[in-house]
Amino acid sequence: MDLVIAGGTVYDGLGSPGVLADVAVEGDLIVAIEPGLRRRARRVIDASGQAVAPGFIDPHTHSDVVPFMAAPQPFKLYQGVTTEIVGNCGNSAAPLTDEAAVEFHRPISSTAKAGVTSHPRTFAGYLDEVEAAGPVNHVASLVGHTTVRMCANGMDLKLRDGALVAMVTLVEQAFAEGAVGLSSGLIYPPGCYADRAELAALAQVAGRWRAPYATHMRDEGNQVLDSIAESVDVARRGGCPLHISHCKVAGGRNHGRAGEFLAAVHAARADGVDVTGDMYPYTTGETFLAALLPSGIQEGGPERMRARLSDPSERAFWRDVANGAVTAAGSSPGAWLQTTPAGVTISMHADSSLQGCSLAQRAAATGSTEWDALCQAVQSDPAAMMVYELMGEDDVRAFIGDPGICIGSDNSVPVGLAHQRAWGCFPTVLGRYSRDVGALNMAEAIRKMTSAAADRFRLAGRGRLRAGALADLVVFNPATIGHPGASPATPSARPSGVPHVVLAGHVVIDGGDFTGERLGRVLRAGRPEPGDPGRKAA
Repeated sequence: MDLVIAGGTVYDGLGSPGVLADVAVEGDLIVAIEPGLRRRARRVIDASGQAVAPGFIDPHTHSDVVPFMAAPQPFKLYQGVTTEIVGNCGNSAAPLTDEAAVEFHRPISSTAKAGVTSHPRTFAGYLDEVEAAGPVNHVASLVGHTTVRMCANGMDLKLRDGALVAMVTLVEQAFAEGAVGLSSGLIYPPGCYADRAELAALAQVAGRWRAPYATHMRDEGNQVLDSIAESVDVARRGGCPLHISHCKVAGGRNHGRAGEFLAAVHAARADGVDVTGDMYPYTTGETFLAALLPSGIQEGGPERMRARLSDPSERAFWRDVANGAVTAAGSSPGAWLQTTPAGVTISMHADSSLQGCSLAQRAAATGSTEWDALCQAVQSDPAAMMVYELMGEDDVRAFIGDPGICIGSDNSVPVGLAHQRAWGCFPTVLGRYSRDVGALNMAEAIRKMTSAAADRFRLAGRGRLRAGALADLVVFNPATIGHPGASPATPSARPSGVPHVVLAGHVVIDGGDFTGERLGRVLRAGRPEPGDPGRKAA
């Protein structure tokens, strides 16, 4: 045997209580789980007093371009995450059919912030590029509705003739090339311009491939129940499973409504719709600063948005839309009323002096209104990001305790003052919410991080600790795991309590340190791998 992890409390990832056992690895597979294996291995990791679990799976990430960054980025491995699913919120890195699509996509992508360039490519071409770059953990991708809409329709509000047929073709091709699901981001232009019929037409493609539809819903605040109903209807018409991204009830007036949200999901499930979700363990969120603006302001692309933002009369009109005083045809009001200017911190901006500054502070420093401070910041950098106050703690605990909701970080690229969830989501669940708060027991927390996500996105051979499964493993200390040094000002502090991570049989976090090896694999739906029960012997 190549490796034995000996003497730990082994969790199978299915919610079963931990048992004392050794875990033996040969090649890239787990070959045995039983006591007394340590004498038969080339290397033994002593896991006495530690927990041993399947490698964690992050089903909701925006790490699409992270593999292309100049230096390897082990920020997920330090948490025990061995597999990431990218392409969420409608924003996949492919397909990009031409330079126009690239130009529209660039302001809503993380390429510039990561120091990465983008170019036209097919979905398969993107996966090939990730494979060639060498990711540090395994990567699978959804195909994004927003991305394909940009390819077929630019930033226009209404669909052009033939645009929907072109979108269906692009999504069909992406599934044929390995997409693990379809995503939408219905607060972001141009995705938010879609009606149910458009979304259902694409969901039907997912249904034909037996793949899930993952949605950042149209409204996570006042109209959250309407958004759940829309999502359920789209999935039912598409004949596909539904996955609700980063489950939340946003805005102070909606704090305490998690029970209503969960009741609506449970009712849909009882009515025959296969509904799951994911969430992150924080009361703050992160997204584009432009998400505070009404969606209509972005119609036509970034240059038209900049022109609107530079016009005082346009600013005043869109401020009234954001405040609900007037409506604009085809436009949502944006997230302006879901938080406060003091609760919005600019986390990434082309002007680094703005990073760490709240909109309230920026307005005071420039002698402008808070609305004008927002408009100026977006005008100078349409891809600027923010961390903002959104949710209530009781709601976070309600979501984390629901068995149908798994854990997903929703991380952006690991630069600047990005949300600390990028570096500490999974240790925060295990440390704060399982060990300290008791919102869920350890076995259930691990299930939410492993088999729950693997089952939803059809990642065969992953998420379970059993003989024959792929040897993706994490060893952690239940007494010390957490993210103790993290804060909005120090988000990238390394988490504690994760001494070893094994990726496809290779130890890639050893004694708490990254070995430097880029050993991740690209996972394409429909292609069996080691550990897949459907794999045929060579």
